[in-house]
Amino acid sequence: MKAVVLYEYGGPEKLTYEEAFPEPQVSGDTVLIAAAAASVNPIDWKVRSGMRQKDFPLSFPAILGRDVSGVVRSVGANVKHFKPGERVLALSNATYATLVAVNDSDVTHLPDGLDLADAAAIPLISVTGDQLVRLAAKVQKEQVVLVTGALGSVGRAAVHSAKKLGAQVIAGVRGKELAEARSLGVADVLAIDDDQAIEAFRPVDVVADTVGGGVAAKLLAKVKPGGSFGYSATIPEDAAAQYPAVKITRVQAKPDPSKVREFADDLRDGKFVLPIGRRLPLHHAAEAHALGEKGGGGKIILLAPDARD
Repeated sequence: MKAVVLYEYGGPEKLTYEEAFPEPQVSGDTVLIAAAAASVNPIDWKVRSGMRQKDFPLSFPAILGRDVSGVVRSVGANVKHFKPGERVLALSNATYATLVAVNDSDVTHLPDGLDLADAAAIPLISVTGDQLVRLAAKVQKEQVVLVTGALGSVGRAAVHSAKKLGAQVIAGVRGKELAEARSLGVADVLAIDDDQAIEAFRPVDVVADTVGGGVAAKLLAKVKPGGSFGYSATIPEDAAAQYPAVKITRVQAKPDPSKVREFADDLRDGKFVLPIGRRLPLHHAAEAHALGEKGGGGKIILLAPDARD
């Protein structure tokens, strides 16, 4: 199969496109997917660089990637709900390849009406945003929730989930993005790069943070006592000690195919918007990483060549 392979930690140039890499191993519970596309996520370049090797160590040679959309090539003997030829979507690993082996419990069918390749943008950001809101921040109906980085892919998913839970959502974005953020249908917006705006900002029940760093440090002080602060990036090491009255929890995204399908349905129906910034061929993965690290511009999709080539 064709795949983008990493042989050592380093920059985007360490990603090597190979024409004849060994196919993945399969078992009785495997759905083997002929990939249409993968998407590029921040965790991909953080793992590639070695920045996250403590949490996500690699065994080389390694294939990166968490999202895959495609068509079922074959299924293991124990698989009952999928069959060859069906369009599917999954959160998995080693997805920068033309063939991806996924446990059947992590796969969902792709609804009609969605572009097969663009659907690869959905899995990781949907479960991360949803679990940030539901499991880490524990958002409840009618609570006031600030979602930072609300125009990012995970932020958009978090806003969507919080609204579906019946929360009053405030979108935290850069000052120049305030007008665009209002298009998310939120109750209010906040410029999180404006210290005066943050200082004047009222306390909230919950912060769902996708930005981290200095922004997280400032917004922790805006959570009501007894409130919660869920985060997906990084926060100050002394945060728990500084804010003992706030429940602080990091999201650890786990596969949830039913939630991925829910987001796919909502995307198809126009209830959820997920901008695609660039579509590049799989062998341009290094370029995709370089673009992704610069930030902005929506999701980047890596289009797989025909797995039968």
